[in-house]
Amino acid sequence: MNWNLDSSHTTVAFAVKHMGIFTVRGQFKKVTGTIVASEQGVPSKIEVAIDAASIETGEPQRDGHLRSPDFLDAEQYPGLRFLSNQIEALGGSQYRVHGDLTIRNITRPVVLETQLSAPVKDPWGLTRTGATATGILNRKDWDLTWNQVLELGALLVGEEVKFTIEVQAVAAPSTVVV
Repeated sequence: MNWNLDSSHTTVAFAVKHMGIFTVRGQFKKVTGTIVASEQGVPSKIEVAIDAASIETGEPQRDGHLRSPDFLDAEQYPGLRFLSNQIEALGGSQYRVHGDLTIRNITRPVVLETQLSAPVKDPWGLTRTGATATGILNRKDWDLTWNQVLELGALLVGEEVKFTIEVQAVAAPSTVVV
């Protein structure tokens, strides 16, 4: 069974320490993707594309800096991409999703702890499902190294990025070949 991410009900959110004392939160507003799963709902392949320029933290000056060559360089590298390469069943609706995340043409492995929701029929007759995935990465692994060391040694921007992904997906229409 194939599923398409419902972009209006999918969020890729992140959290990073600022000066070691405050957590800055943000999200990417434009996310698309597909999921392949068995008829029993067990996922086997996940592919996600994120528009780098859609990053938003609620502070326009910071958002512009994050889009700049100091960070995502959204003009030269307009997209981030995730492609699963192993999905490990942990029991019940829990999965560990291993995959490759590409940022600025640098691809590194990431692991997402994931919980799936049971499918439901929406008021329009479409089948939908959801998932929540969490993980942590070090931004330096993707050469996102811009920083400043503060007077007492703290970093202006933390290196560890925590992220939470909330997904709603719609079953793709079946195509019957005659």
